Amino acid sequence: MAERVYVFDTTLRDGEQSPGATMNLDEKIRMARQLETLGVDIIEAGFPIASQGDFEAVQAIAKVVESAQVAGLCRSVSGDIDRCWEAIKEANHPRIHIFLATSEIHMQYKLGKTADEVLAMAEKAVKHAKQYTDNIEFSAEDASRSDWDFLVKVTETVIEAGATVVNIPDTVGYTQPFEYYEMIKYLKDNVKNVDKAIISVHCHNDLGAAVANSLAAVRAGARQVECTILGIGERAGNAALEDLVMTLNTRKELYDVETGIKTEQLFPSCRRLSQIIGMPIPPNKAIVGANAFAHESGVHQDGVIKNRLTYEIMTPASIGRTSNDIVIGKHSGSHAVKNKAIELGYSLDDEQVMILFKAVKDLADKKEHVFDEDVEAMILESVYRRRDRFRLIDMSVFSGTGDVPPHAAMVMEFGSEGDEVAVRRTSEFGEGSVDAAFQSIYSLVGIDPKLEVYTVNAVTQGSDALASVAVRIEHEGVKAVGRANDGDVVKASALAMVNALNRLEKAKEEK
Repeated sequence: MAERVYVFDTTLRDGEQSPGATMNLDEKIRMARQLETLGVDIIEAGFPIASQGDFEAVQAIAKVVESAQVAGLCRSVSGDIDRCWEAIKEANHPRIHIFLATSEIHMQYKLGKTADEVLAMAEKAVKHAKQYTDNIEFSAEDASRSDWDFLVKVTETVIEAGATVVNIPDTVGYTQPFEYYEMIKYLKDNVKNVDKAIISVHCHNDLGAAVANSLAAVRAGARQVECTILGIGERAGNAALEDLVMTLNTRKELYDVETGIKTEQLFPSCRRLSQIIGMPIPPNKAIVGANAFAHESGVHQDGVIKNRLTYEIMTPASIGRTSNDIVIGKHSGSHAVKNKAIELGYSLDDEQVMILFKAVKDLADKKEHVFDEDVEAMILESVYRRRDRFRLIDMSVFSGTGDVPPHAAMVMEFGSEGDEVAVRRTSEFGEGSVDAAFQSIYSLVGIDPKLEVYTVNAVTQGSDALASVAVRIEHEGVKAVGRANDGDVVKASALAMVNALNRLEKAKEEK
C-alpha cells in the first residue's frame, strides 16, 4: 500500500504575501472552505500575532473549517505562541506552527544568536506550545543553507520536546533537487528519533525549482509538502499545489505515494483563487492554464484525434476542467442559477440566490453568452461585496481625439451602514478616460493615493466579455488592493478603485 503524503496549504498565509493577493475576511473564509472541499490536510490560516485583522481571520477560519487541520504561524516566542493558540483553539484540529532560523547567516545577522542559543530557543518554544496541544510543527527557517549536522541536532531536539512535524524549508529558493534529496535523506538517516515525526518541506520558487525540489524531497522520505494554489507567495512564489499533486498522481510508479486531494477540484480551486485576488491564470500555466490541453501543431492535433494519449498525459476532466457549455442565459430561472452556483462550489441562501439571479439576468441582456466564469464573477461582485463607506452611484465618461481632454463626471454615496448617507458629485479631467474616472474619485474621497498596479483582464472570450480589473494603491505608508468586474472596462476600473479606497480606510483603522 502506498504511503500517505500530507498536503499543507499555505495560500492564506504565505500565498497572501504575494503582491496584490491580499484577501479580506469573507474572501479568506470562502477560500478556506474551497481548500477543505479540495481535500487538503492542513490549512495554514495566517500569522495571528502580525495584526488584529490576521488574528480575527485565523480565528474565523478555525471556527468554520470542519475536517482539515487549521494551523497558525508563530515565532519561537512565548507571546507569539500564546496568541496563536488563542486564534486556533476552537478549531476541530488545531496546529501550532513555530519557526526559527537555523542558517549561519540568519543566526548571525537576523537573530544575533549563537547556534547553542538557537537550539535552546527552539526547545523552549516547542515545550511552551506543548501545554496547549500535541499537534506541533517546527520549521527550521533557511534550512537549505544551514549546516546539516546542526539541522540534525535541531530536529532531534524539537522532536524530543514534542514536535510531531519538522519542516525543512528552502526559504529563499536556493537549493537544487539533487542536493535537497541528499539533505532530506541525510536527516532521515541521522536523526535518531525521526520515526516519531513527519518530515515536511516548504519550497520557494526563486530559481524555478520549487516543485522539483518538493518532489525530490518526497522521494527522499518527506511526507508532508507545503504549497499554495497557483504557486502564489512571497517573491517568486511557492511550489504549486496542483503541479505537485498531479505529478504524484501521473507518475505513481516513481513516487509510490498518495494524497487525499480530490483532483477534480483542482481547476475549480485555482479559478476560485483567481477570481478572489483578481489575478488571471496564465495561459501557459502547467495543469490549469488555458493552453494546458490546447494543441496548435497539426502533428499534435492529428495524434490527439487518433488517441489522446499520444500528446496528453492526463485528461481535462481529471482536474475538474469541464467543457464550457452555456447553460445560463436570459431565459434561465432562479432554480437553474442556484444549481449553477452549487456546481461552482457556492452555497447561497434564498436572498443571495435572488441577488445573483438579478445580476445574471442583467448581464444576459448585455452579452450573448454567459459562461461559468461570468457567473462566478457575478457571485463575487454582487453577492459577496460588502456595503462599503464609499459607493459609486453613477458615472459618465468622455474620451475623444480632439482638443477636449478626457473627462469624467462621478456621483458617489458616502456613509457606512446605519449612518446618514451623503451624495457628492464632481467632474475632473484626466490623461485618459480611466485616469479621468480615478481623478474624479480621488476628488470626491479627498485622498490622492499612489497607483502602484493597474491590470485589466477578460473573464471570458469575446468583445462582450466581462472586464476584471485589479488595482493596488498606497497612501501614507498603507497599501490596499481593489478588484471589480463589469462589462465596461472604465466602469470596472472605477469600481475597483472605489473598492481599493474602502479597503485602504479599513487598513488604516486596523493599523
